[in-house]
Amino acid sequence: MKKMDFLVIESDEVRAASVMSALQFLGYNPWRSEDCEAAGDFTPNWCAVYVGHIADTVEAERQLALLGAAAAYVPVLLAADSEWIQRLSDAGSPFAARTGIVEFPLRYEQMADVMRRVHGRLLGGQPDGIRFVGNSAPMARVNALIRRVAPFDSSVLVLGESGTGKEMVARAIHEGSPRRDKPFVAINCGAIPAELLESELFGHEKGAFTGAISMRKGRFELAEGGTLFLDEIGDMSLPMQVKLLRVLQERMFERVGGSKTQRCDVRIIAATHRNLEQSIACDHFREDLYYRLSVFPLELPSLRERLDDMALLVSEFNKRLARRGLGLVRFSAGAMQALNAYPWPGNVRELSNLVERMAILHPHSEVRVNDLPEKYRGQMSGDDARSAELLALMEDRAMPGELGCAHAAVDTLGILPEDGLDLKDHLADIEVGLIRQALDATGGVVAHAARLLRMQRTTLVEKLRKYGLQSSLAA
Repeated sequence: MKKMDFLVIESDEVRAASVMSALQFLGYNPWRSEDCEAAGDFTPNWCAVYVGHIADTVEAERQLALLGAAAAYVPVLLAADSEWIQRLSDAGSPFAARTGIVEFPLRYEQMADVMRRVHGRLLGGQPDGIRFVGNSAPMARVNALIRRVAPFDSSVLVLGESGTGKEMVARAIHEGSPRRDKPFVAINCGAIPAELLESELFGHEKGAFTGAISMRKGRFELAEGGTLFLDEIGDMSLPMQVKLLRVLQERMFERVGGSKTQRCDVRIIAATHRNLEQSIACDHFREDLYYRLSVFPLELPSLRERLDDMALLVSEFNKRLARRGLGLVRFSAGAMQALNAYPWPGNVRELSNLVERMAILHPHSEVRVNDLPEKYRGQMSGDDARSAELLALMEDRAMPGELGCAHAAVDTLGILPEDGLDLKDHLADIEVGLIRQALDATGGVVAHAARLLRMQRTTLVEKLRKYGLQSSLAA
């Protein structure tokens, strides 16, 4: 996937190298201004800018001009001792609301945290209350749309697969709006029986129906002055759609069993995983309600479309789990490669559940390929599977206390001894080691070991005979 371009303005060569290295580690594509000019036809997709030491004001302004239209909205990271810190972060500066301070010596965690805080302010929330995570190109577009629509009262229709975070987007819009100090009320229209949904939305009077022993306010009243989030709007019955349309048009309603008309002042955000245009064609959804709700449609990408955010999401879930008292969990390079190959039908919600499961099973430790549930290991192509198996082997060979970097292990494996080696025997040793690990992991059951090694059972049986490993099998 395409990385997000990050402009680096820094005259100190050592610092510039440090900043660019950190940005590359965090998944960005850093560019110094000199490189931009040398690239010729280079078309940047700026997501942020770093400003460090640069004494020449004219030169600094020339380099900032490289941002073009992006200068109006991108975050700005400033070195704590930069000459530009007062000018760019001053209350009167157009950059003031989106600046973050970076201290030296530089740490990856600090830079990532500063970016999260700046994005949080851009979304209208508190710096430590960021709810929506992601720096990939699809999420940059989503966050930009959230910033655009949040200040207005326009109805928003959030579309996307289940588990993509539609309610979190609705909350981000609410928190970035002038209604942030008023209630945010959510209701799942598909989880409530059709005959009860009217009462849930509009409330009821005492005695309106059997069991109505007292007056009850509905969600429209509870959300007065704030935001009402109608989740799974595509599952609402047609009769209820008619009643909702009237309220949206007239901004008035009556409680069930009542005759008093009440006015309402709420912002409507609706969401669904269904294709509403197709539902309209099948007469399952009203066309007039669709156009009333979709003043500002906002489509969320699936996790498959934003795999660049995987590491950032895992880090965010770790923080949430830590607040609940669970241990932090790390995924090895091989495990991350396996996760990137998985199709994620449950999207971000499924990833969150997996991280929590691994945090319970492997607290304060590293999760390797073989620690993952089987379905997360079985989606890779042949080349990806062999690569992940090699990474898994290197991880198993890593010494305790090392950083566990699979790349370092691969480099070591690739060094030819001065006196040479018998390649055939060397590869056979690696193969035997992997077969033994598979047999140990499956209790000597050949069929299960063959599945781990992505080979036919008969092929594994032949290799067991070839290497004399039949004695390793369980009786």
